[in-house]
Amino acid sequence: MAEQTAPPVIRDDGARAKPDAAVVRDALGVGIAVGLSGFAFGVTSAGSGLSLLQTCVLSLLVFTGASQFALVGALAAGGNPFTAAAGAFFLGTRNAFYGLRLSQLLALPKAVRPFAAHWVIDETTAVALAQPSRRAARLGFTVTGLTLYVLWNLTTLLGALGAEAIGDTAAWGLDAAGPAVFLALLAPMLKSATERATAGIAVLLGLGLLPVLPAGVPVLAAALAAPAVLWFQGRRMAPPGGGSVESEGGEAAATAEMVETAKTVEEESR
Repeated sequence: MAEQTAPPVIRDDGARAKPDAAVVRDALGVGIAVGLSGFAFGVTSAGSGLSLLQTCVLSLLVFTGASQFALVGALAAGGNPFTAAAGAFFLGTRNAFYGLRLSQLLALPKAVRPFAAHWVIDETTAVALAQPSRRAARLGFTVTGLTLYVLWNLTTLLGALGAEAIGDTAAWGLDAAGPAVFLALLAPMLKSATERATAGIAVLLGLGLLPVLPAGVPVLAAALAAPAVLWFQGRRMAPPGGGSVESEGGEAAATAEMVETAKTVEEESR
């Protein structure tokens, strides 16, 4: 019989308490630290050819750093806008899975959910899930989201204005700011060997295809690293002969039962 997965446990306010001040402190730390990287995005976006208005609207409406950096990075390399947007979209799909978990944890009123969904990103999810109670999770999510949203958009504006004042950002080496910040955001997320292997294969695919494919397409092709690693893992974990562990266990149990039955019949005949 297949093992059943227990439903996720929703923590309530009866869990161990955490002072609101501690939650706010942690949330502000994350929001300020990440929000300052909006400077780099503003500079990179202006260097890719987007106007000040386009850069600011992108931060206001998209508000997910990895996708924004991927979009302007592909545009800066001369990529097709649709290809660049597709790469940014695929990176942003992870937020939908965050939302599935947070919707149960936060249990926000329906009228608030569309607005809260705009703040469902890596940082707000991490802070909310680290809290011991629903009240603390709501507070951490709200403070992180508000701090990061305000600071990210403010520094985006300042970065874009600074880039326009500087002129040619490539001459100052500021065109490397986007990839550097992107890697800084990605590196702490690679905790397991599977994640590191996936990232490594994605880098090899992206760099290997860069000379032969149009700009922006290697980023999409690099996404094939994930299913490749999952397939290899599945092959390695599968038992010899292609059967599943559950089916082999069932066959072994059936064989043992038949042997016991045969012994019983033999003893009764004696």
